[in-house]
Amino acid sequence: MKEKMDDYYSKPKRKNIDWKKLSKEILEWVICFIIAYVIYLFINYFIGTISGVKQVSMFPTARENERLLIQRPKIFKKKIQRGDIITFEAPKDIGYFEEIDSNDVVAEYNNYKYLKSFMYNFVGIGKVSYIKRVIGVAGDHVVINEEGQVLVNDEKIDEPYLHEQFTSKTGEYMDVTVPVGCVYVMGDNRQESKDSRFFGCIPVSRVDGYVLARIWPLNKIGKLK
Repeated sequence: MKEKMDDYYSKPKRKNIDWKKLSKEILEWVICFIIAYVIYLFINYFIGTISGVKQVSMFPTARENERLLIQRPKIFKKKIQRGDIITFEAPKDIGYFEEIDSNDVVAEYNNYKYLKSFMYNFVGIGKVSYIKRVIGVAGDHVVINEEGQVLVNDEKIDEPYLHEQFTSKTGEYMDVTVPVGCVYVMGDNRQESKDSRFFGCIPVSRVDGYVLARIWPLNKIGKLK
């Protein structure tokens, strides 16, 4: 019996949890996470990001699940030219069957204010971006004719990047002069792309990135053409 009692008292006692120390460590981790997230938001908003392709509208130039390096225009402003591949805020979805004023060739957008604007534009909650190719810039006269050809300033443009050498004449904006401060965009997979043919010209102020290069998969790293 004595030996058993000695064994009992020789066992190490369970230590009490130092809740104050644990709370301090948790708080430090939370603060580190918040700082890292804020840094990420600043980099994503002002400098650039890596974005995955989620649609087929730019096939075969950019395929689903590929990863692209995007440069932000907030700091790295550049003059957008025909042929550039850009990302931009998705316009307001007016639907295919709603009556629209085809004389107003600029895409419609929702305008948010205050906290909702911050959460939408800076944090990106609820924001959707499209990736397309610039076909026309300010002052260009863009026409899609009955043969499915794209003419810019009365000249048929060469488009070797297209999935099919035919552009469907299915939208509202088939004959457009691009307004100042806007661009006319289309996907390379014309039969599967909702673009300026449907929602009009994109204000340059709504452009949120320039596509620099493909970085995934590794065997296809390089600039998109």
